[in-house]
Amino acid sequence: MVPSEAPATGLPSADRALAEGLLAGQRRALAKAITLIESTRPDHQARAQELLNALLPHTGKAIRVGISGVPGAGKSTFIEALGTWLIDHGHRVAVLAVDPSSTVSGGSILGDKTRMETLCQREAAFIRPSPSAGSLGGVAEKTREAMLLCEAAGFDVIIVETVGVGQSEITVAGMVDCFCLLQLPNAGDDLQAIKKGIVEIADVVVINKADIDPRATAVTCAQWKNALHWLRPPSPLWHPPVMAASALNKQGIAEFWQTVKRHRDALAPGGELDAKRRHQARAWMEELLDSGLRRFFRYHPAVREQLSVLTEAVEAGRTTPAAAARELLECLRR
Repeated sequence: MVPSEAPATGLPSADRALAEGLLAGQRRALAKAITLIESTRPDHQARAQELLNALLPHTGKAIRVGISGVPGAGKSTFIEALGTWLIDHGHRVAVLAVDPSSTVSGGSILGDKTRMETLCQREAAFIRPSPSAGSLGGVAEKTREAMLLCEAAGFDVIIVETVGVGQSEITVAGMVDCFCLLQLPNAGDDLQAIKKGIVEIADVVVINKADIDPRATAVTCAQWKNALHWLRPPSPLWHPPVMAASALNKQGIAEFWQTVKRHRDALAPGGELDAKRRHQARAWMEELLDSGLRRFFRYHPAVREQLSVLTEAVEAGRTTPAAAARELLECLRR
């Protein structure tokens, strides 16, 4: 890969070398940069933001695809088949896989690479599993930043694989160009499909594992097409198609990618794709403001002084949660 233009020289020497290695397409530099942005240390967070600002002019050129679906829908197998096909056709593919974190121990298995054994051996592939670490919506807290770093490293297709938690898993749709929902044959009727949430923001619906029961797959496709007919599409320029695929047998992969490209071609000419990304960037900023304000609130000296006292009072039934929350907010006012 030909190195990109050198990043801003205002970075410290170590971070400048990291940025130059990343722009040259070095996977080790990309992995170190993602580790830096995922760190919770304040000094690391400051360095990460400076690094991202320096690399920002080199981002935005990739096709961003989100893959979601219930556990067992075959997301990892589908992504491996898709990624291998894309590399065979000249693309460089980065996969950001989010693994659920335990609510008991806080740990994650991070075993996505073991389920994409063929893809992770390809030179043009980069697979990064990250823990959800309590983040809602099926993605990790730093998935957006990691996506920008992958783009700066020259990967022209970014695939985000979500945790796989069901109908509320919608955050990923706010960071990708095309959001794909994987479903299984015999996984609910058309009434189930029409439920609000993750279904109404899907750009493409894929009935995976079609080889197991072709007849059930045909029935499921018909049910989903009927259900989606009654839902408002994510864009007036695009009606979500329903297609069958078998990732295990590499069937339907080329057709899926052609559908992703048709979706992009439908949104790009009128500027809707650019508007979508601008809206995503603004929503991202607002989300960061909200999380920053929550951290500021919790670490405020007056709040910390009263938090344990009022928490104990709520648990003991001496005051209501609403009254305790109001009193804590008053600490900021005072």
